[in-house]
Amino acid sequence: IFFGYAFLRTFYFSFTDYNMFSKPAWVGLQNYVDLFRNIRFGRAFRNSLTFAIIVTFFQTIFALVLAIVLNAKMRGIKLFRALYYMPSVTSSVVITLIFMWLFQRNGIFNYLTTVFLQYKAIIGAFFASLVVLQILMVAAERARKQPCSWFEPSFILASALLSLVVVWFLQFAGVVAPGTDIEPVRIIWLNTRQTIPEWAGKLGIPRPLASIMILNTWTTAPTMMLLFLAGLQDIPRELYEAASVDGATGFAAFRHITLPGLRHITYLIVTMGLIGTLQMFDQVAIIGDQAPLESVITLAYFVYHNAFPGSAVPRIGVASAAAMILAAFTLILTWVQRKLARV
Repeated sequence: IFFGYAFLRTFYFSFTDYNMFSKPAWVGLQNYVDLFRNIRFGRAFRNSLTFAIIVTFFQTIFALVLAIVLNAKMRGIKLFRALYYMPSVTSSVVITLIFMWLFQRNGIFNYLTTVFLQYKAIIGAFFASLVVLQILMVAAERARKQPCSWFEPSFILASALLSLVVVWFLQFAGVVAPGTDIEPVRIIWLNTRQTIPEWAGKLGIPRPLASIMILNTWTTAPTMMLLFLAGLQDIPRELYEAASVDGATGFAAFRHITLPGLRHITYLIVTMGLIGTLQMFDQVAIIGDQAPLESVITLAYFVYHNAFPGSAVPRIGVASAAAMILAAFTLILTWVQRKLARV
């Protein structure tokens, strides 16, 4: 009842000139015509589409990788699952404020980028040694006919400690060394109109919007991970055992057993991702004061900005028309995704 009433009122207001201080005046399709002539609405539409496609893609991939890692049988797995899920249960406002601090010009993100560029040779040597040692330890354990995951925490810890010794020796021998002529990174992420990549100009992704993409992917992927994890645990282990007996590799088992088994879960996750990203509002609203409006505005924020414009007169008719277009666009995109998924 509440949804139906709100929808009908919004639909009616989209054909009126209404500012909440006077009676609605019927204007027909004029609000819709004005929207398609509005440059800011076009920017909001493009930002929403870009945001939805990119974030949904990366959060789905990230969630699947997390689920596969956390589905492995290893010691302390429950603790790792709880830690990975923490971003989803933390207040969105708090997380956004922390990210705003991280993405300041002199913030942690730029500082860590500078450190990485300065020590990239040493970091590369450390991780290369870590991977090699981990592979050797797991291979030796499996050669003894002992079940062992590639991500066994105790082996990772041992490999990391040994890798530190290897890196120290390489640095002592002069094989690797930190850079000495690295300029501090001072990338402006929020208060800028620059795009990624810069050469793309207006066709690129605004840096502030890219920052919100990173934030949204990190905060929403853990929820998707739980759904993938449930799907993975629902796949019968006998299928993997039969594939192993037939000589199938891990990649072949993933391609022919895991992916088909997760088909319906993947459709659900992608659908939820598209709907959630198209309606994303809170993170843009919080970061909005720190970035140019046209760099971060989305359809949901466009609706809010016209309905509650601060000191200006509300444009409820325009906001309602934009809300109807957002709803229609969400339905169309979901329908297209369903057809492509063939579920």
